[in-house]
Amino acid sequence: MVLKPVYMDNHATTRVDPRVLEEMVPLFGEFYGNPGSVNHVFGWDAAEAVERSRRTIADLIGAEERELIFTSGATESNNIAIRGVCDRKKRRGSHIITARTEHHAVLDPLARLGRCGFDVQYLPVFDQNHSATGRIDLQQLSDSITDDTCLVSIMLANNEIGVLQELAEINEICRTAGVPLHTDATQAVGRIPIDVKQLGVDLLSFSSHKFYGPKGIGGLYIRKSRPSIRLEPLILGGGQEGGLRSGTLNPPGIVGMASALKYCYEGLDEENERLRTLRDRLYHGLLNNIDQVLLNGPRLNASQLRLTNNLNVSFSNVDGEALMMSMRDLAVSSGSACSSTNPEPSHVLRAIGRNDDMTRASLRFGLGRFNTEEQVDFAIDLVTQSVRRLRALKHL
Repeated sequence: MVLKPVYMDNHATTRVDPRVLEEMVPLFGEFYGNPGSVNHVFGWDAAEAVERSRRTIADLIGAEERELIFTSGATESNNIAIRGVCDRKKRRGSHIITARTEHHAVLDPLARLGRCGFDVQYLPVFDQNHSATGRIDLQQLSDSITDDTCLVSIMLANNEIGVLQELAEINEICRTAGVPLHTDATQAVGRIPIDVKQLGVDLLSFSSHKFYGPKGIGGLYIRKSRPSIRLEPLILGGGQEGGLRSGTLNPPGIVGMASALKYCYEGLDEENERLRTLRDRLYHGLLNNIDQVLLNGPRLNASQLRLTNNLNVSFSNVDGEALMMSMRDLAVSSGSACSSTNPEPSHVLRAIGRNDDMTRASLRFGLGRFNTEEQVDFAIDLVTQSVRRLRALKHL
């Protein structure tokens, strides 16, 4: 018996793991002090919890403690990284390179910089017919960098089609040219191994609620080894986080984020294999029961190309919004949850060559820790019934 509704939208957000919540509770009660209060034990205890969590997260992503600042989430981290670099380097260059398939938390700050006189170049990605669907062309990136380039920002894992970019190779290109590299790793941290030194990135953004931690807390890695990255702060005030992010810190959220990430990296390989099995079962179940199902993004049998929990498919002759509305007992999405108020078809699916009809007829499944085989079978049956019903109504 499947408990309904079933949640399969783990790219949008994840349920807080009960173990994480348990570790957060004391920070709301007994240890409620402000970590900025340096004159009494309440502040000392809160500050110690924050710094302990900073050490945990830094160790898990291969960073130094001094290279990690806490933010309200990846959107703020992206803004601090992008605008912080460009505000500091605007006298040296005004050319920025990114990909067409970035999240709006990157695209929108870049659009604003474009209106302020920066030259923002949007690289295309390989289309659905290519073996590396969704990836940028490394040679095109290399050819695009000029003496005026001040930043490259390429996401590690895409939030809609799960494609993984070749970040270490992208870093080699940027490092050779002396250009800073930022990556939005929101969908990757906690889902794949992350070592910032091996990736070679200068700046890396992430958000707790994507890996079973609380909402409203995230982080930004800022490389401090030579040549170190220096940023202009966006928020001024109390000078917290080395002056880069003023404002009272959030000890319960920070502790929860560290705890969540710790649990993600315990048994990560086993969990990814479990999710891959569930994802493939879901895809083949839909394929075997519904005609004209198209996979969006890289092929599923290439783990180096795609997140194991991601499935994005389009159904011909079906409207995705109508499909979701007909499935009240299944939580999935059509496109990015963060841009769900935008009626435009997915810019990501457009970038890989899907027409507007197939883009609007897409569903994104994000499987997670609490999904089961029984839930997958329930989803297959419900989607199958809904697609068949909507197609039948369309032909009346």
